Amino acid sequence: MCEEDAPALANAPSKKAFVTGASRGIGASVARQLGRLGVDVALNYRSKGPRAQEVADELVAMGREALPIQGDITNEVDLAATFDQIRERWSHLDILVLNASGGLEQNKAADYAMELNLTAQVNLVRRALPLMPRGGCIVFVTSHLAHFYGKGPMYDSYETVAISKRAGEDALRAMIPGLSEQGIRLVIVSGDLIEGTITPKLLERQSRGLIEKRRQAVGSLPDVEEFAAAIVQAGVSEEYASGETVYVGSTEL
Repeated sequence: MCEEDAPALANAPSKKAFVTGASRGIGASVARQLGRLGVDVALNYRSKGPRAQEVADELVAMGREALPIQGDITNEVDLAATFDQIRERWSHLDILVLNASGGLEQNKAADYAMELNLTAQVNLVRRALPLMPRGGCIVFVTSHLAHFYGKGPMYDSYETVAISKRAGEDALRAMIPGLSEQGIRLVIVSGDLIEGTITPKLLERQSRGLIEKRRQAVGSLPDVEEFAAAIVQAGVSEEYASGETVYVGSTEL
């Protein structure tokens, strides 16, 4: 996001956002960029407390409020406690960024990807809605591999994740009529392989040369900051209609 865009976007200095998976990578970049635009941020993390605290400290140094919250988003008790903390601290939530996802982890149950990428996402929205006023925005972060599932080639090791994330997107889209009644938008942000993130690295272990092959096919791949900027724009701007998809990187299949 370039500096000249900031005045147009930084018109809500008291807005409150909740970002899942905010201790590193894309989520951490989203949190920082929101902070630069005057948004206070609650940061979800599962196990990387020191990293989450580093991001929180950066936000505080910007003059923003930061609320790091440990919690497993697949755990209902953790979810309830998370939103209790947000309610007690702020009483409302303007932006929900559904960034956390997974399914490539080892030693997880067979239904883990669906539990994380579908069930947990729906539960997050349901928990957040009572705190969200009219004008609020939910941003669901996904990949082209998931968003376009069934329309192009697929890496075998990612298929379970793609199916579950597509199911999560479909479930959230089905909630749009109810969200619209409450004056809340849902925006989807879908990205190509993102340079420097964990998913391409894990896929590379399964298929050597995958990243470079994709890079050569489309010319270049977006990086973390570019992808995060699109997520932030989707959350703070009113230019996107509910249900709209924002694409980052090539959509060439």
